[in-house]
Amino acid sequence: MPIGEDEDGNVEVRRWGTPKAFDFEIKDHVALGELTGGLDFETAAKMSGARFALLRGPIARMHRALAQFMINLHTGEHGYEEAYTPYLVQAPALMGTSQLPKFEEDLFKISRDGEADLYLIPTAEVSLTNIVAGEILDAKQLPIKFVAHSPCFRSEAGASGRDTRGMIRQHQFDKVEMVQVVEPSTSMEALEGLTANAERVLQLLELPYRVLALCTGDMGFSAVKTYDLEVWVPSQDKYREISSCSNCGDFQARRMQARFRNPETGKPELVHTLNGSGLAVGRTLVAVLENYQQADGSIRVPEVLKPYMAGVEVIG
Repeated sequence: MPIGEDEDGNVEVRRWGTPKAFDFEIKDHVALGELTGGLDFETAAKMSGARFALLRGPIARMHRALAQFMINLHTGEHGYEEAYTPYLVQAPALMGTSQLPKFEEDLFKISRDGEADLYLIPTAEVSLTNIVAGEILDAKQLPIKFVAHSPCFRSEAGASGRDTRGMIRQHQFDKVEMVQVVEPSTSMEALEGLTANAERVLQLLELPYRVLALCTGDMGFSAVKTYDLEVWVPSQDKYREISSCSNCGDFQARRMQARFRNPETGKPELVHTLNGSGLAVGRTLVAVLENYQQADGSIRVPEVLKPYMAGVEVIG
């Protein structure tokens, strides 16, 4: 694990694919979306304010197609069990996965008279990981691998002025989340597999990306080791984060009291938990729109998405 104070200390591990050299002036995803009539930020702002998007027509269908493709890949080839989880959770669930108390200002909270407060989930990691809260699992049940497609809600309290244009940073966005619950001795190996599962999505979409090993100063405080996946965004001429894959060791398990019974000693021991985006759907849509754009502003549909697009091969 790299030692460092901030993102400047992160280390690039590998790259996949080569960014395309366009022979025309490229447009960003906002311009492409407006040109095709599929992205409408103005109407969304009238309803909800800044950092929201309205998707329509083939763009909305592609957004749905991406989520379906990801879920089908992870359940069909990577061995995950699909789950549909609550989008509202109580404080103990967020304590278990470490969003509370440290990141309360980033959460949307619903106060209720005479009842426990509810929070909109910032990621399905919260609800998926808490499936094993308070449990003593049989070792034969491990590893457990869950995947879910859900909306995510974040106040972006510390993001003022950053990524104000487009879909990169929103209050509401969709994500496909992977969670693994494993024996401690296998968690580092599981992290490599989890990261490879996320990478496979990008490879099948033929989107150039790189993998970074995060340094000690840039990792989440609950993580033992983290890889970030960054996808190439042509209009910004740089890689942008699209997935973060972390081994949380027994940090979350200790808070949740999630254990397994060691078959050798017969005693309960803490499990290890891992999580990773597989992937952030909105940012994947951004990457597809920009990397698959054509000179006239139309967008080619990636080969792996065509079965989900009702015969549409070009948008616009």
